[in-house]
Amino acid sequence: MADLGLPSWKDLPRVEGLPHGCAWGLFDKDGVRDEIGTLNLLTPETVVKARDEIQTGKSVVLNWPIDHVHEPGFGRIKPAINITDWRAKGSPWYSYDDEISLNTQSGSQWDGLRHWGHSGTGLYYNRIHHDEVLKTDRIGIDHWSKRGGIVGRGVLLDYVAYAARHNIQYDAMTRHRITLDVLKDIAKEQNVTFRPGDILLVRSGWIRWYNEHSPEERIAKVKNGSKYVGVDGSEEVLEWLWNTHFAAVGGDAIGFEAWPPKLPWCLHDYILALWGMPLGELWDLEALAKACETHKRWSFFITSAPLNTPGGIASPPNAIAIF
Repeated sequence: MADLGLPSWKDLPRVEGLPHGCAWGLFDKDGVRDEIGTLNLLTPETVVKARDEIQTGKSVVLNWPIDHVHEPGFGRIKPAINITDWRAKGSPWYSYDDEISLNTQSGSQWDGLRHWGHSGTGLYYNRIHHDEVLKTDRIGIDHWSKRGGIVGRGVLLDYVAYAARHNIQYDAMTRHRITLDVLKDIAKEQNVTFRPGDILLVRSGWIRWYNEHSPEERIAKVKNGSKYVGVDGSEEVLEWLWNTHFAAVGGDAIGFEAWPPKLPWCLHDYILALWGMPLGELWDLEALAKACETHKRWSFFITSAPLNTPGGIASPPNAIAIF
């Protein structure tokens, strides 16, 4: 996009030792290494333009309830919520506290830039090596807070509704791929036109499956499972994501991309490590999909206030869509 001063996918400069498609250095300023990646696309002008999405005042929270994560995947611990009754402990005041212990990636989450390194080199965004991560706060999720959080125009591509319209039968607990052609077709049917700096959300049906199934099925397919629906991990998808210049991407799937990856690399390698693009997973898009259908538009104003954790790896998104 010439107006952003960014090269297209095919024109991205080569970075020694890394595959084509690396964006390191593009957002550096005055010799200082960038730490927020594609969030640089959320300029004040972009946010002001996104304000036009607020027309009815209807708002939808996109965080899945913390206690819904009964059986997290990938060996992560389940959240624990404890309430302290201070009156019972002898306080003169009638007061409660709550204590929440959670893996920030057990439920609705932003993967931060310290979460995932490039599979071939162990390098994280803008040249942080895996062995350096615990020795520095660089590219921590707190930098997202320092820049003012994540605010802009969100766009939902609703694959669940698309599949129903086109009689596509699939199981969210299989490696069902949402291809680029399908993503483009959904956008066309929803009358969506993308703009640089958009925040893309894809509804795959993963959360809906989880909500509808028993604890035993969740254990079998999530806690002990390894195959999940998601966006196709192909080079053509990478090229489209980059050339569309999203500020961030996410969805309701456990890994955003169809899992497990079938190539020597995965979308995580590029989105997080090579581009510095926030990656959302396990967002609750059910109410959002209904609101989009009601409003007959699939774009909205979106805000997200990640945890201000120095050197943080990930965070609940604390996201709200406003129509």
